[in-house]
Amino acid sequence: MTSPDDYDHKGQLRLPFSFWLILLLQARSWLLFVMAGASREQGSDLLELFYPDVRTFWIGMALGIPAALGLLLTGYRQRLPRLWQAWRWVLCAALLAMMLTQGFALWQGDEQLSLLVVLIMLVDLLALGYLLLNQRLRNCFNPQLNAAE
Repeated sequence: MTSPDDYDHKGQLRLPFSFWLILLLQARSWLLFVMAGASREQGSDLLELFYPDVRTFWIGMALGIPAALGLLLTGYRQRLPRLWQAWRWVLCAALLAMMLTQGFALWQGDEQLSLLVVLIMLVDLLALGYLLLNQRLRNCFNPQLNAAE
């Protein structure tokens, strides 16, 4: 059940705060890249700390593109309703790809990072479940239910 407070001044259903957290979770490589760029002198050390393998960093950047574009698309929900409606599935696919990539890295057997990778995979799994199952979020992606009447 939605209340009038759930809508913004444009008449759109407000996106839940947890959705923004999921986007930031998915764009974590991009965030780290921006933070590394902001701290010029320690930037390469920061990237090396989280991504000792450069290839893993670039995979993370590629898998974070849907979340970064999702951040931009939130302002165009009314103008591009079909793209916005499909974007939930794009975000789900990107999360699934992230989990598969992490599972492969875990299977490769880096003992030092295995606990961290498992924790990140669990958080990604919770985010995927939220994207798929949360009714309020699903309504935000439905153009017919998104607008106030």
